[in-house]
Amino acid sequence: MLLQWLSEIGADEAVSDTAVNRFHRSKLSGFVSNLGAGREEVLKVGAEKAVLSAKADIVAEDRGSSSALQGSSLSKVSTLGQLRELVDNFEQCALKRTATKTVFSDGNSKADVMLVGEAPGAEEDKAGVPFVGAAGQLLDRMLASIELDRSSVYITNLLFWRPPGNRNPTDEEIAQCLPFVERHVELVKPLLLVLVGGIAAKTLLRRSEGITKLRGQWYEYGSVDTDTAITTTCIFHPAFLLRQPKNKRTAWHDLMAIRERLARLRESRSG
Repeated sequence: MLLQWLSEIGADEAVSDTAVNRFHRSKLSGFVSNLGAGREEVLKVGAEKAVLSAKADIVAEDRGSSSALQGSSLSKVSTLGQLRELVDNFEQCALKRTATKTVFSDGNSKADVMLVGEAPGAEEDKAGVPFVGAAGQLLDRMLASIELDRSSVYITNLLFWRPPGNRNPTDEEIAQCLPFVERHVELVKPLLLVLVGGIAAKTLLRRSEGITKLRGQWYEYGSVDTDTAITTTCIFHPAFLLRQPKNKRTAWHDLMAIRERLARLRESRSG
């Protein structure tokens, strides 16, 4: 699986007569340090000074009304099981009426890493599991390249139901699902949060920039009811990489940075 991913990003030629462990921490640390020099940005969500687009303003406004409709229900949710039940019983999002299944999550809810994607596709809608189509298979290979798999990560989406025709979700649909997603992150409390794709990144970080500008940087995510900020980064969506394979090298750099940061976070927690 790792060899297949390396081949896909163009790493198909030996450069030395002897094997070199390029995952060794000291080597990787230097690489990430150089990669991030002058670029790392730590932002407390809600405190950044970036001017949000009109679209983001609409999402924020709709989010407030959606939160009000849910009232105190979400604040009383203390387990993922309760959250799942609340999502299953939520009827205000029209997507639920056209979807086959609710796609809630996959993986290990106790994992250090949580991934939030965008919306289920056709295969996910059939299976009721996020990232199971071609993009999901690529995501599995990407995770394997940094020694992670679905038993060591937790995966969900910004939307729980497939938009018809795999279209992009509307502002209203995002606003309806966002309070659930924010509570989802609060309950999982990951050590590292990875936002997969531009829609998830812009929505949860409250930013207007595209994924090309948001990726490769570090943020601190914290929604309204979160006391402790969560280290967060963004990566290209695997579906985008399937359409634009030239970006796989950049994605590889992002994965290496995630691997290094996760190791440091784990060291800090245990130390």
